[in-house]
Amino acid sequence: NMEFSLRENEAILDVGCGYGPIGIYAKKITNNPVVMLDINPRALALSSQNLDLNGVEAEVIESDCLDSVLDKKFGLIICNPPIHAGKNIVYKIFEQSYEVLNKNGSFWIVIQQKHGAPSAIKKLESIFESVEVTYKKKGFYIVKSTKLI
Repeated sequence: NMEFSLRENEAILDVGCGYGPIGIYAKKITNNPVVMLDINPRALALSSQNLDLNGVEAEVIESDCLDSVLDKKFGLIICNPPIHAGKNIVYKIFEQSYEVLNKNGSFWIVIQQKHGAPSAIKKLESIFESVEVTYKKKGFYIVKSTKLI
């Protein structure tokens, strides 16, 4: 339920990559550069192993939110926000994502209704020029936010 509409060689960022399935999938279907971030060293080790097992390359970086990539630019950012880390962390990820997106780049999240989807959407609307719920089912929302400037 996500669109990978990017220019050739435009980088993709997987924030909170966990063991890496989304970043690996993004690399396989686009062949664009992929950067995978997580704060958890175990998650990063598993991501690296899974990249090897799947025969794809991506950059795997330990980072608190997007702190380690604020000097880079991306055409697409994917995130399953760490809701249990608290709104301050989640909103920092939203704000930093806007900073590192290229013009017309998109930031995609999946979030549950019961984990604050409505308030997350309001926060995204205060940051991004365009926010739309692209999919909603059984309490799960997929939200696309686009940087137009």
